[in-house]
Formats: sequence, C-alpha cells, structure tokens
Amino acid sequence: MKRIVTLVILLVATTGLAQAQFTRYIVQLTDKKGSPYSISNPSAYLSAKAIARRTKQRSAIDSTDLPVNPAYIESIRNVPFVSVVNNSKWLNQVLIKITDNTQIANALAAINALPFVKTTGRIAPRISTGNNSASSTLAERTDQAPVYLKQEDGQTGTATVFDYGSMYNQIHIHNGDYLHSLGFSGRGMTIAVIDAGFKNYLTNPVFDSVRLQGRILGTWDYVNNETSVNEDYFHGAYVFSCLASNRPGVLVGTAPYASYWLLRTEDSGSEYPVEEQNWAAAAEFADSAGVDMISTSLGYADFDDPAFNHSYAQRNGNTAMITIAADLAAKKGILVVVAAGNSGGTTTDAKYVACPADADSVLTIGSINVNGNIATSSSWGPNGAGLLKPNVVAVGDNAVLANLNTGNPTFGSGTSYACPNMAGLVACLWQAFPEYSNMQIIDVVQQSASKYTNPDFRFGYGIPDFKKAIVLLTKQYVTTSSDFNNCVVTLN
Repeated sequence: MKRIVTLVILLVATTGLAQAQFTRYIVQLTDKKGSPYSISNPSAYLSAKAIARRTKQRSAIDSTDLPVNPAYIESIRNVPFVSVVNNSKWLNQVLIKITDNTQIANALAAINALPFVKTTGRIAPRISTGNNSASSTLAERTDQAPVYLKQEDGQTGTATVFDYGSMYNQIHIHNGDYLHSLGFSGRGMTIAVIDAGFKNYLTNPVFDSVRLQGRILGTWDYVNNETSVNEDYFHGAYVFSCLASNRPGVLVGTAPYASYWLLRTEDSGSEYPVEEQNWAAAAEFADSAGVDMISTSLGYADFDDPAFNHSYAQRNGNTAMITIAADLAAKKGILVVVAAGNSGGTTTDAKYVACPADADSVLTIGSINVNGNIATSSSWGPNGAGLLKPNVVAVGDNAVLANLNTGNPTFGSGTSYACPNMAGLVACLWQAFPEYSNMQIIDVVQQSASKYTNPDFRFGYGIPDFKKAIVLLTKQYVTTSSDFNNCVVTLN
C-alpha cells in the first residue's frame, strides 16, 4: 500500500458559473486539537466490530480515525446563514451549505477568520443543474439482448448448490459456483454498497431473502440527509441485484447470504465534487460500523463545471478526494472494490480509469461479456501514475440484473455491474479464509486470474478463477505432519 499523500482540493478562482450560484463549500481544518476523543479510547467512535477488524489486520488507530473536533463544527454552524451538511474525519473537513445567496461573501469571511480553518473552496451549486439523465459516473446501458454461455448440463451446471437461473453464466465464468458449492456464499460478511439510490429495494421480490432475514443492516442518503434510499435512482438497485438476488431458478447473485449497508452518495442529476465528499463520509461510516468490504460502482473524472475536472495526470492514485478516501478505507482493513469506468471507447485521455478506480489499494474491475471478451466501453489503464489498472475483469457487458418492479431478469452493460459481480465472489472467498488480510485476498484473486503472467491495460490480470484461488490459499494455509507407529504411517 502506497503512502497516503496530502489532500488536494481544487479551489476554483474562476469558472463559467457565477460565484453566487455556488452555495456548498468545503471547509478544510488545520488540526484536531482539543478534541474530546482520543486514540486510546476508540470505542467512543468505532464499533466493536470495527475495532476487531483493525486488531485482526494489525491496522493501528491513528489521528485520521479521530472525529472532526465537535467544537470546530459548532463554531462553523454558528456562523449566520450556514448549515453543516456532513463532515469527513479522514480528510478533516466539513461540508457546509450557505442558505442565503446574498450572504455568501460575509459567511465565508467569517469562516475563514476562524483560527482552526485552513481554507474554504466551493464544491457545488445549491441545486441540480437540471441534467436528468444519468451522469457520466453511472454510464450503463439496459437496451441489449443477452449473450449466453453454454451451461454444462443445459440448465444450471452440474456442481452448483444454487439454481442460479439467468445469473449462472456470469458466476460460472469465474468458477464462483464451485466456491458456493463449498458452502461459501457470503454468510457473516458485511458489504457496504455505495451508489446512487436503490429504487424499489423494499418491494422487489428478488430481495425478499435479504430483507426478511434482516441482512440489510441500514441505509442512509448522503445527498438528501435522510434514511430512505428506496425512492431514488435505479442504478444502485441494479448493482445490488448482482450481489444479493435470491430467487432460485430465476436469479441468484454472487453473495446471496452476505449482509449489507445501502448508502447513497451520488446525485444522478448533476456531477460535482460534493459527491466525492459524500462518498468519503459514507466510507467512514461504513468503517465505523465494521464492514468488511465496500462495493462502489461510481467514478469521477469530468464534472458539469470543467474547472473541477480530474485530468489524466491527476488520476494518479493520490489526488482526488474520493481516491484518498478509498485508499484510507483500504488502510483500515476494508476490501474496496471499484468499477473501472465506461469511457474505454474514446480515443482521448478520457478513456482511462476514473477516480477512485485509480487508487493503488483498491480492486478495480473492468468489464467483459460471458465469453470473456473485453467490453469496448470498459475504461483503460494505467492510472495517471502508470499503475496497472484495472486489476481484473468480470462480466459487465450484457450482465443479468433484476427488473426494478418484478425481480425478473433484465440486462445491462457497464463496469457498474462487473464490480458487484466480482465483489460478491471476493466476499465469499474471504469468508472461506478470514485469517487473511484485505490486501492478501486481492493478491490471490489477481494470482488466480487468466493473464497473471502477462497482464495488460484492458484486462489487468484477467479473469479470476475462484477454484484456483481456493487452491492457492489452501496451499498457503495448510500445514503437514506425519507419524510412524507400528509400521503404520499417518499423514495429516
């Protein structure tokens, strides 16, 4: 894992939008002095499960874990016409909203005069730009016919414990059905899905199992600061269906028995860096709640105001807010799985992976179809620093998803769906070998892949094989001994 560098916030001096249109700002703080929290008492801000993960993976509690000083937040909140939206302890910054356009300059002057404020920078306008189509973050298609891979027995395969229905192909290509047949289907694993909304998850029959068994542990909408995520954009629901579907004979996902947090951070109607701040806040919550993994099919490179764009050089694993947050999540023992992006069909620098897919310590997923062919839209590597990306690939081209209303099969394309298809299988592998760290699991997934000895910037290390991954980890884990007694040799 590479060293985490100092956060860079784009403080835009001039843009195509008037100053008064920006009402949401990031306030970066100088320190956490005077905080009532301490590194020696992490139970005040981390759950027992989170602390246990840190202990198991030998990830020390440090200053980034300390919450933002509540006295600092209160001082900012007390500035007239200012409301606090959320904050990031990892990045030591606060997201604010200025409620009166005529008072922006006065409010910012008062905040900048506070002794603990390092700087302020605009990050988003008051409301959506009116772009009601999916933002580039969520590029996907749901208008293609399926491509089928021939199944072993014409139905669901010969060695499966689940009747996968239409999802068999995208699981079998990785020998994920073999992993499930050994009894590893995500039970006991907790995954935070950070996305753009989970429309109809409360009524969709494909989620009956995960709902009725209480394995949806909670939800939060960081865009609207509310609990409900059921009425929002469809993208997260499709992503969730790749993971948690459990309708035998119709759809069964890659981790049908895992537990989940559903967190909305993306506003699909506009594209501004405020969504990166939302993601950081959500990842910090997921960490404090003790999740094992994050699956996120979001990525940022181009914004509605080009002044905020992340150039290819800036997609270097160390610059964007969301990238730094993703690497910090990995540092704290979370296995972070990220969609590579869907700009691979261009001929410019836009074709390269977005943020946080550029992060060095995350598992970045490119997109193939069930025949193993790379999707034209799948974003390229390397990242802006020359690091191999994507790490591996999974089925995202003509992936099988659950219809939002009926729970019946539908189809969509994008690395958005390759990401959860892979994340669920990784969760099942980690369930089988919990003694390994997040980075060790990522390493063995790469070792199991089809191009491990000759990776490239489209496939990364290629198509993982989870039967091979089981063998690789078993060889590392197993010890042998022998005993000779009365001409009988016993091998253990």
